[in-house]
Amino acid sequence: MMVAVVSKGGQGERQVSASGVDSSRATVLHVDMDAFFASVELLEHPELVHRPVIIGHEGGRGVVTSANYAARRFGVRSAMPVARALRLCPQAVVLRPHHAKYRDASQEVMAIFRDVTPLVEPLSIDEAFLDVAGAVRLFGPPAQIAAALRERVHRQTGLTCSVGAGATKFIAKLASTRAKPDGLLVVPPEQTLEFLHPLPIDALWGVGPSTRDALLRRGIRTVRDLAETPPHVLTGWIGAGAGGKLHDLAWGRDPRRVHTGRTEKSIGHENTFGVDVRDVDALRRELLDQADRVAVRLRQGGHRARTVSLKVRFADFTTITRSHTLPEATDLARRIHEETTSLLEAADLRGRAVRLLGTRGEQLVDADDEVPGLWSDDEQWRGAETASDRAVLRFGRGAVQPAALLSPRRDRRERLADGAP
Repeated sequence: MMVAVVSKGGQGERQVSASGVDSSRATVLHVDMDAFFASVELLEHPELVHRPVIIGHEGGRGVVTSANYAARRFGVRSAMPVARALRLCPQAVVLRPHHAKYRDASQEVMAIFRDVTPLVEPLSIDEAFLDVAGAVRLFGPPAQIAAALRERVHRQTGLTCSVGAGATKFIAKLASTRAKPDGLLVVPPEQTLEFLHPLPIDALWGVGPSTRDALLRRGIRTVRDLAETPPHVLTGWIGAGAGGKLHDLAWGRDPRRVHTGRTEKSIGHENTFGVDVRDVDALRRELLDQADRVAVRLRQGGHRARTVSLKVRFADFTTITRSHTLPEATDLARRIHEETTSLLEAADLRGRAVRLLGTRGEQLVDADDEVPGLWSDDEQWRGAETASDRAVLRFGRGAVQPAALLSPRRDRRERLADGAP
């Protein structure tokens, strides 16, 4: 069974996944925060959680920035004049928007997503696509990843989100919309048409009011109706470009991939110290933390690094880099740390004060293409580090750390992080 249909307090029906759904090939997630701006404001107004709340400027030409679900049941919608919203729902409470708070909350949520996969495509401040194909071997099937993400977002931020999982971006986004609010819907690829075809035609991307009306006049009411209409007929009605795209979507065809906007050629982490450091033991501990961060990102991306490099910037801003190419590519913190500490020792610091320290994995290769050597001792450490990855997914960074990083140290407290997650 793909889904269970449930009613949600007067908000109509939503669809959520039944237990045991096969999500193995539904590796594209669409995560959408629920009534994001309103939910962020209600964190500071818990007494209003069960009342209709409108976010906007009251009076004049103020428009609704957001509204919680209690207000939406009365027909209140974003971009509606606040005066009209209050006529629809006179008992609503109006709160002024605070965009800096929304930006901060968004950054925290996106950082949680990137703890799971580097393949995150933000669509707006409150929604993103995630490709979790490379994270499955670390965290389990996509449904398990999505459930853990939802739980962690709520625990860490107090906010709820809805997640759709499918084989394509289009299906994943449709699924998250159907799961709202605070739900998870997985659409296995083989059940895509079963899910898609009963939907109204305006569920398709690109079907706005004018296109919808044109199709309704011709008796096209559902996605199935459109799918069964010959493409040349569709293009005659609404044009070649739109007709072809809509026909593809109606059959679940969407070739677009999750796009981060960049191709990772290397993965690294570096820190600038608040106070210059001469203590070599403190530098080694810093390298251990960096090795852990780099290794986690390598595994999340399905990469291994053939080369490990070290960057050192001294108090006088002189900078050196050292690198070593490994016999076997690695994605393990233990191996990366061994290499960077060896490079640090070979650099012969001679007591010079260090301002910045950095670790980087380079010459990335696909982890699936790498076969461990017959006598490689890395594999005995892999279980421990992947178990740590699972703890990070559930509890966040710091849940599991090397013992050397647990004791408080003045140099770490005073450090300014460059690009730290």
